[in-house]
Amino acid sequence: MSVAKVAALNYYPVKGLAGIPVESAEAGPTGLLNDRLFMLVEPDGAFLSQRKLPAMATLRAALSGAALRLSGPDAPDLEVEIRYDGKRRDVSLFGKWFGQGVAQDPAADAWFTERLGTPAALVRVTPEHERPGWGAHRGLTGYGDAHALMITSQSSLDGLNARILERGGAPIPMNRFRPNLVIAGWPDPHTEDKVLRMTAGEVEIGYSARGIRCAVPTVDQATGTKSGPEPTRTLATYRREPSYGGGVSFGVKAAVLAPGTIRVGDDITVHEWIPDGADPAPATRTP
Repeated sequence: MSVAKVAALNYYPVKGLAGIPVESAEAGPTGLLNDRLFMLVEPDGAFLSQRKLPAMATLRAALSGAALRLSGPDAPDLEVEIRYDGKRRDVSLFGKWFGQGVAQDPAADAWFTERLGTPAALVRVTPEHERPGWGAHRGLTGYGDAHALMITSQSSLDGLNARILERGGAPIPMNRFRPNLVIAGWPDPHTEDKVLRMTAGEVEIGYSARGIRCAVPTVDQATGTKSGPEPTRTLATYRREPSYGGGVSFGVKAAVLAPGTIRVGDDITVHEWIPDGADPAPATRTP
C-alpha cells in the first residue's frame, strides 16, 4: 500500500462559513484549534447552516489575535473583539443538543443579518462548554454537528468523480464536503471507513462514525448557490447506509484521542483496522 499522507487541513471558525486552509494546526479534544467554536443562530437560538442559507459559504471569518475579521463579496469588512464570556443565550443544534453560547458584538449580528437577509446572531462556546460526540470513539466537539473531525481521502473523491463523469456530470471539488483533514496516498476509495485508530503527525485519531451527508455538498462553496443534484445523486447509487437510516456517506467523523500538531505532508500511520464488513458505530448511534 502507498504511504498515506496529510494532503490538506482546514478549519472553520464559524460553523457553516468558508473554511480556512492551513499548513499546520494544533489538534485538541474538540478538533483543530478554533474549529467551529462560533456559530450563527436564529432568534430562537436554533443554529443556521448552509442547509437553509447556502450563501453562508461565501462569508469568511478569520481570527486576528483577540478579534474576528468578517468579510464577504460586495460587503465591507468588519473586525469585532471576541467575547470569551459575558452575556449568554440558549442555543441548539438539530433540536437534539441544547446549550448556551456567549453573545458576541451586536455589530457582527447586524453584519450577518444584512448579508444573509434573515436575523442572525453570532455566539461562541462558553468557557465551560463540554459536549460529547457519539460513535466508536465519542470524543468532544464545539459547535460541530456531532464530532471533532471530518476526514476524507483523495481516492474517495477520485472514485466519486469517476462515477459522476460516467453519468454525464461535472466533477466536484473536495471543499463540497468541508473536511478538516484530507488524506492522500490510499489507492482504494473509502479506506478511511476501515481505520479504527491512526496517527496523523503527533495526533492520535479514533474513528467515530461514517460521515452521513446532508444537502450541503450540493452547494457550490465558491458561489454560495445550490448546484445539485450532484454529488448526492451519484452517492445514492453506491453509498447508501441502511444502518444509519438510509443516508448516503462520504468520509468519516472522528475523535481526537491524543492531542498534538498536524502538518500537511505528515505520514498517516494506521494502528488498528475495522474488520471487513463491520462498523462499530451504529450500535452507539443516538436517535
